[in-house]
Amino acid sequence: MPLSKDWREFLELLNSRGVDYVIIGAQSLAFHGRPRYTGDLEILVRSTPENARILVDLLNQFGFARSGFKQTDVLEPEQMVQLGRAPNRIDLLTSISGVTTDEAFATKVSAILNGIPVFILGKDALIRNKRAVGRPQDLADLETLES
Repeated sequence: MPLSKDWREFLELLNSRGVDYVIIGAQSLAFHGRPRYTGDLEILVRSTPENARILVDLLNQFGFARSGFKQTDVLEPEQMVQLGRAPNRIDLLTSISGVTTDEAFATKVSAILNGIPVFILGKDALIRNKRAVGRPQDLADLETLES
């Protein structure tokens, strides 16, 4: 799936700053064989003080300085920071359903997405996540992933 200019720049910043992250959601689904439209790029970030510090600096550089992001925004579980609007929105999450953060990072897969090196949620973890979320779209995604 092609990446928007904003998504490309954001992923390049994550990589250049050494942020510990994993791409989840529809982009992960596309990597594992089922491309579909999405209006957001969902990224799981590890909730550590160092990662949070880097992310706040990165968000300020990326154009969100006025939004007042704080390290605590990405240090607590079950948090989501939304940047921008669809079809170019970026969602930063600190946890996902059905998979612990440690499992997500242990199963991540190195990949190249539109020429950018990235980390993608592993297929088995993605299946567990989709099953746990259980929305109609997630259940449809499961059928493809498990076939």
